[in-house]
Amino acid sequence: MSNAFEKTWISGDAIPRRGNWFSRTVGSGLLWLAGWKPAGQLPNLSKFIVVAAPHTSNWDGVLAVLVLWAAGLNIHWMVKREVLDNPFSGILRWLGAIPVDRQSPVGLVDQIVERFTSREKFIVVITPEGTRKRVEKWKTGFYRIAMGANVPIVLAYADYPKRTVGIGPTLIPTGNLDADLARMMDFFKTVTPRHPDRA
Repeated sequence: MSNAFEKTWISGDAIPRRGNWFSRTVGSGLLWLAGWKPAGQLPNLSKFIVVAAPHTSNWDGVLAVLVLWAAGLNIHWMVKREVLDNPFSGILRWLGAIPVDRQSPVGLVDQIVERFTSREKFIVVITPEGTRKRVEKWKTGFYRIAMGANVPIVLAYADYPKRTVGIGPTLIPTGNLDADLARMMDFFKTVTPRHPDRA
């Protein structure tokens, strides 16, 4: 059994990596047993935002962890600072959790922009809905982060009927929010999530 996710997604050494043969074997093995396969390829860049959509189920998070293990990716995700005030904080941080302070006078967007500017390599994944429930509009903080940090946006998805976790196009924000969002949503219309009625 080969590690299809690492072989398919990783195109060079600029992408931040983590883990070892054991975590990659566990991740790829569980995905293989569940019938999931990769599609697309990550850009060979050291900094970008991953916009993952549609997000309709808790299983999306489980799937994401297995994919990150399988591909050996060092990708971060945001949690409230209070979530890491527990005995399991070390595990959560290893899995990529980064604390954000919602009470800070420095806004959430600025906190993540600062992480981009202070690190040589940094990737963060964001679900633009901000919830698993159906929403009428995406939150646009990810776009403001991309503009502020001058980094591209990479689209990622999980298509449940096709059992495919894929990488879509890489977009350079133009500053025209409405036009750029329309391009992203056109792409995600082709994806079927676990609960289509919530998309």
